[in-house]
Amino acid sequence: MTQGFALFDTAIGTCALAWGPRGLVGASLPSKSAATSRTFMRKRFPDAVESEPPADVQIVIGDILALLQGEKRDFKTAKLDLEAIPAFHRRVYDIARAIPPGEVLTYGDVAKRLGDASAARAVGQALGANPFPIIIPCHRVLATGGKTGGFSAPLGLETKMKMLTIERAKLDDKPSLFNDLPLAAKPRRQT
Repeated sequence: MTQGFALFDTAIGTCALAWGPRGLVGASLPSKSAATSRTFMRKRFPDAVESEPPADVQIVIGDILALLQGEKRDFKTAKLDLEAIPAFHRRVYDIARAIPPGEVLTYGDVAKRLGDASAARAVGQALGANPFPIIIPCHRVLATGGKTGGFSAPLGLETKMKMLTIERAKLDDKPSLFNDLPLAAKPRRQT
């Protein structure tokens, strides 16, 4: 049973979290407007009431805001209600949840960590059904060769790439001039 949901604005759009008595039951990735996020949450959680989030949910909101501003945050302590999640998906989510900000794995890497190198497609399907995006960072899982793969966010691959850029993820083996610069540093244009 979902008790409530709350919207919050981030550096790249409006996100939302929904919660119930056993923890978070869902999240939405950034969308272009509060109205879009609200519609999504009402459709997904029709019994939930938009309300002030409890203290533990406010902590997760603060961590999401910080992450999307470029701070390194993980969500390993966020309480998630996984009761309705299939066992295979839980195993995939455990692996994805352990990927630190700025790092990536491939669908094949996750499959190998599950002990079945042939399960890459099933890994992709599980991540596509992830009810807790950002908290379970499915955006940090790529296709082979650093290709982005799919992403079921409202703005799709654009959102995935924005999040990976904010986290300064290295998507290939090519060196970058700016890999070691602090997040606040920006190259100056010479005139």
